[in-house]
Amino acid sequence: MCGRFVSTSAPDRIAAYFGAELAAPVDVAADDLGQNFNVAPTHDIYAVVGSADGRARVSAFHWGLIPSWAKDRKIASRMINARSETLAEKPAFRTLVRSKRCIVPMDGFYEWKPGVDGGPVTAKGKLLKQPVFVRRVDGEPLAVAGLWTAWKDPDDADGRFLHSATVITTTANDLMSSVHDRMPALVPSGHWAQWLDPGNSDLDSLAAVFASRDDVPLELFEVSTDVNNVRNNRPELIEPLR
Repeated sequence: MCGRFVSTSAPDRIAAYFGAELAAPVDVAADDLGQNFNVAPTHDIYAVVGSADGRARVSAFHWGLIPSWAKDRKIASRMINARSETLAEKPAFRTLVRSKRCIVPMDGFYEWKPGVDGGPVTAKGKLLKQPVFVRRVDGEPLAVAGLWTAWKDPDDADGRFLHSATVITTTANDLMSSVHDRMPALVPSGHWAQWLDPGNSDLDSLAAVFASRDDVPLELFEVSTDVNNVRNNRPELIEPLR
């Protein structure tokens, strides 16, 4: 799964990297989400979306998908991830995967590996899991596959829409399998246009994107358990343990 990640780039830098432009309501000065070294579900995040005119745009989304048919936003906390293998089967995702795909830029993500015998334990006596940080070897942003949608909030007097997104996960590659059996689905740069094109509804060709698990060189290392507390948000969270 993917439950925490790092996002430190301003929207204009994200736009430049992905060859995109800024879209309303994103304004570099007013709506910069700032650096977040501990992005968690229900936080606001950036995503790159495609459009019928062939342009890619950067906008802000709520992390945790709220389907158009949802009665309230509570469901979002249970919709932070979508399994690539079942996108065409799940009611919440099968329509979105055909036309509402996005790329979620990440500077890296966190995962937790099982604790070891003799290691630290929780207050309840259970082995404490060890967080690791995963990033590209070259330090460039990760392009993570996602889905997005718009939901009309019935409690909003102005009838505004809330845009939300979910992160797609796939089977772990050899590197990640030592930590977890799942990982975010990474979109190689050669597939960005194909993935973002809302006119491309060929599920077979889209599924091929998820087979590229080893096209992006990754590295991982253990980091402080301070990341376990979502209130901690500082650069030191991604420093390797000594």
